[in-house]
Amino acid sequence: MATLLFAPGARPDADALARLAQADHAFAVSHRPAGSAGWVELLRDGLTFDLSGLSPDGGNPPPVAASRVGLPAGLDVAACEALSLAPGPHLAGAENLLPVVQVAASLLLALATLPGLVAIGWVPAGNLVSPRWFVDAVQPWLDGGPFPALALAGLKRGAESVTSSGLRFFTGQEFELHTQGGRPNESHARAAVRLIDWLVAHGRITQAQTITLPGIGALWIETDESGNISVRWA
Repeated sequence: MATLLFAPGARPDADALARLAQADHAFAVSHRPAGSAGWVELLRDGLTFDLSGLSPDGGNPPPVAASRVGLPAGLDVAACEALSLAPGPHLAGAENLLPVVQVAASLLLALATLPGLVAIGWVPAGNLVSPRWFVDAVQPWLDGGPFPALALAGLKRGAESVTSSGLRFFTGQEFELHTQGGRPNESHARAAVRLIDWLVAHGRITQAQTITLPGIGALWIETDESGNISVRWA
């Protein structure tokens, strides 16, 4: 579900997680295997998540990220050490439900204070963002604001379109927003971000329709042959 990337040698151990849980009270360490198993079970709002790759055991492989936001240009991801956060076994098949994702996101906000953390990656989107950027994007969503499109999803710019990345995790579909000629610009990117928010709220698209997004205008959306969404200005 998520990756936490640490500077070399800064990966925490189970004791560090226990101390953070006691100090922050945002979560609890609900299970800690005997010895140095390299993972702990974390409890938040009645849901459990496994955090693996803890020191001193070997860390998880650093992710291959298609997009980066708020990170230094010279960050050597391959040299970093990674932890992985995954839903507990009781959440199998429910990991993409918004209430579960919101609990996972709130847990990541608490983990974002761990020393040495340099990036947070949302695996379905294939992205990496800075901890500060992740917090600033996700906290407003948890408080009732718009979906954090570039933290829990992503955008790719093509020659004449903008496509989503990771939206399938929430709705079962990705989209392609066509520019109607020319390379996509910032207005197209803003429209794509608003569209992600709308689609996460409304779910899978099964029939062609016109939708109106605040500050963007009317868009025509329809499914293509692959079952994904084709979007054009109406």
